[in-house]
Amino acid sequence: MTRPDLILILGDQLCGDQASLKASNPERSVVFMAEVQEESRSPSSSAIRSALFLSAMRHFAQQLRDAGWTVDYLRLGQHTHLSLSAAWAHALAKHQPERVLCTEPGDWRVEQQLTLCCKQAGRSLHMLVDDHFLINRSEFSAWAGKSRTLQMERFYRHMRVRHQVLVRHGEPEGGQWNFDAENRASFGKRGPGNMASPKRFEPDPITREVICDLKQHLPELPGALDSFDWPVTRGEALVALKDFTDTRLSSFGRTQDAMWTNEPYLHHSLVSASLNLKLLNPREVIAAAEQAYREERASLASVEGFIRQILGWREFMRGVYWLDMPAMRQANHFDHQQSLPDWFWTGQTHMNCLRESIKQTLERGYAHHIQRLMVIGNFALLAGIQPQAVQDWFLAVYVDAVEWVELPNVAGMALYANGGRFTTKPYCASGAYIKRMSNYCTGCRYDPTLRTGTKACPMSTFYWDFLIRNEAEMTRNPRAALMMKHVAALSESDREKITQQASLKRADLESI
Repeated sequence: MTRPDLILILGDQLCGDQASLKASNPERSVVFMAEVQEESRSPSSSAIRSALFLSAMRHFAQQLRDAGWTVDYLRLGQHTHLSLSAAWAHALAKHQPERVLCTEPGDWRVEQQLTLCCKQAGRSLHMLVDDHFLINRSEFSAWAGKSRTLQMERFYRHMRVRHQVLVRHGEPEGGQWNFDAENRASFGKRGPGNMASPKRFEPDPITREVICDLKQHLPELPGALDSFDWPVTRGEALVALKDFTDTRLSSFGRTQDAMWTNEPYLHHSLVSASLNLKLLNPREVIAAAEQAYREERASLASVEGFIRQILGWREFMRGVYWLDMPAMRQANHFDHQQSLPDWFWTGQTHMNCLRESIKQTLERGYAHHIQRLMVIGNFALLAGIQPQAVQDWFLAVYVDAVEWVELPNVAGMALYANGGRFTTKPYCASGAYIKRMSNYCTGCRYDPTLRTGTKACPMSTFYWDFLIRNEAEMTRNPRAALMMKHVAALSESDREKITQQASLKRADLESI
C-alpha cells in the first residue's frame, strides 16, 4: 500500500490554495492540524486571540473535509500533546508518510521545531514557498543585499512598480508616491462625529464550542470573550473587506493616526487578522481598495495610505523578520531592563491613554497602529521596559499577531531595540502628542504639558529623561536635531529634576 503524503497546516495558514495543498491531492494525502496548549501559553495568548485562531482553524478543517480531504484534527482537551512538536511526532508515527508537506511557517521558532521533528523521525520534509505574499523570502533578501540599514519607502516604491499598483507608465498615480503628510489629522475638539459601525459576526455553533473549550481547558488566559465578533471564515472575511471599502475607506486616510475615547475602530479596516490567518489574500485587498479609487468612492490619499500598509509595511516586515532572525528576538539596543507592569494585563493605570488603549485591547483583541506604536509602544520605550517582555505581550493580546509581523513592528519600530535597522530614529513623543491626536488627556489625573511635579504626565517625564539619557546618540542623529535643541536648552536644574522624577517613577511603575 502506498504511503500517504502528510500535509501539515498551521493555525495561520487557512487558505485553500496554499502551496502544500496544491502539491498533493485529496486521494493521496492526510491533512494534519492540531490545537495545543503551548501555543496559548508560551507566551501567554489572550482568550480572544486564542478563540479566533481555534475557531478559524476548525472552520477551515471542515471546509477541507467538505472538499474531500482527509483531515486528522487534534482538538484542545482531546489529546495529551502539550506542544506542536509532540503533536507532529504523533502524526508522523501514526501515518508513516512518504512525504511531509508544509507551506513555510510564519514563525522562525516553529520552522526550526518542524525541521528538527522531521529529521528526528527520519521523514523527508518539503517546505514550500508561501505564495500568499507578494515577494518571497529569497527575493526580499536579494532586494536587501548587504545593506546595514533598510528603507521601507524604497521597498514600497519597488513593490508598487513590480505589481503595477497605483502606477501609470512607471510613475505614481497623482504624481507622488506617498500621501502620508495628508494623513495625520486629529479629530479636533468635536471628535469623530457619527461613525459607521463595522460589520459584526455573531459566534456560530463552532465558535461557541471553541469559547466553551477555552473556558474549560485554559481558564487562566487573560482578556475577555464576551465581545467576540471577529470573522472566522473566508466568507465572513470577504464581507468584512467589502464593509470597509464601502463604508470607511473614504474616511480612512486623513485621520488614520487619530484616537478617541470609546471609539476603538474609527475608520480602520479590521482586516489584518483575516489577512494574517490567510482568510484573505493581500492581492484581493489591494485590488478592492484600488477599485474604490478608480470608481471615485475614496480619495487617492486614503487609498494610497491603506495600500502602503499592506503592499509596503506588511511585506517589508516579513522580509526583515526572516533576514534578521533569530538575533532580532534578543535585540536590546538601549539595554532596557524594567519589568512589564502588571497593569498591562488589566488596564488599571491612572494614565488615561494607556488605560483606554489596554482595556480596549484586552476586551476586543484590537487597537489601531497609533495606539500600539505611539501610546503603548512609546510608553514601553520611554519607561525602559525590557523588549522581550513587551514583545511577548504584543504577541499575546492582539488577534492579528503572528511573530513575523509583530516582532519587527515592536522590536524595530516601537522600541528601537534593533538600533535603527529600518527606522531612522526612535518613535518617541511626549504627552503633548497624545493630547494633539486624541481626547485621552481630558479628565486624566496627569497634565501632558508638565514634565515634573505631582501632576506631570509620566509620558512627558520619561520622554525628556529618555532624551537626556541618550543625548550623545540622539544628537548625532540628524532626524532628531529639533528635539535635541530643546534638550540642549535645558538648565542643569531642570535636567536634575527630570532625571530624579523619572527615576522615582521607573522604580514604581505599578503605581502610575
